[in-house]
Amino acid sequence: MAYVLRRLAFYAFTAWAAVTLNFLIPRLMPGDPVLSLISRAQGQLDTDAIASLYVLFGLDKSQGLVEQYLAYWGQLLHGDLGLSFTFFPTPVTEVIGDSLPWTLALVGFTTVVAFLLGTGLGMLAGWRRGSWTDALLPVTTFLASIPYFWLGLIAITLLAGQGGPFPAGGGYDPGVVPGWDWAFIGSAVSHTLLPALTILITTMSGWVISMRNMMITVTAEDYITVAHAKGLPERRVMLSYAARNALLPNVSGFALQLGLIVGGTLLVEIVFSYPGVGYQLFQAVGAKDYPLLQGIFLILTLSVLAANLLADLVYMLLDPRTRREG
Repeated sequence: MAYVLRRLAFYAFTAWAAVTLNFLIPRLMPGDPVLSLISRAQGQLDTDAIASLYVLFGLDKSQGLVEQYLAYWGQLLHGDLGLSFTFFPTPVTEVIGDSLPWTLALVGFTTVVAFLLGTGLGMLAGWRRGSWTDALLPVTTFLASIPYFWLGLIAITLLAGQGGPFPAGGGYDPGVVPGWDWAFIGSAVSHTLLPALTILITTMSGWVISMRNMMITVTAEDYITVAHAKGLPERRVMLSYAARNALLPNVSGFALQLGLIVGGTLLVEIVFSYPGVGYQLFQAVGAKDYPLLQGIFLILTLSVLAANLLADLVYMLLDPRTRREG
């Protein structure tokens, strides 16, 4: 219990630091986001209207930095992330809410499937060294070294566009109205398959290599020899003794991957023009949309922290030594 409380205190402090940095960085950056918004709109506003925009975006110069910081926390506690410059006057929460399901459907699903498949194949490859599974190593090593976006570009060239079986980009066909009907779902799935395969192939290869190497290391330990000497079934030794301990480093890596799901695989979403959070972040950077950038960065940070906390709890269940340290 003490271990859990210590970890919760650590992540609470880290979350506070992340929120504070998220507040400070846009205010310390050169330039004025409100004037940038006005210049893009090519409109003429009087002094009172400009002052109202500063208040609206939480940048009221009549307030000190401390007052702005407290007001920012008050907004966060009420679920208010401000208004997007790019989609003004749409709230940031609504913009992120529209793109988040796309990222979760694409990157979330493929990350979980890649982890399960890659870990399973890596476990078999490490347990049965010298068998046909060793033939997977050159292929997986090659695929794991290919960047997401490069494989995506190759996939678009070979499999998308005119005459290809997959769409070249976007989240669904033009003219299709989003909704819970088969026309939209079928269109969305067809647009998701190619980027999903791109992520799945490269990510799964990394899990195969990692798990295989850990299995080889673990199978050389004395307790594995003792388990065999006791006459335990090979399946039980592999799963309950070897795989359980070899899995620990992969759990940590998987937690980081879970945290990055919300941000999506940025370059993949850009290459495929996929309407997820990563593509939204790319557009926000180009438009200098500070409220949207702040909102996405905050969601990313909290997602990574939550995923790491989950990994710590899984570690506690898998490794009894962690519980004794608590």
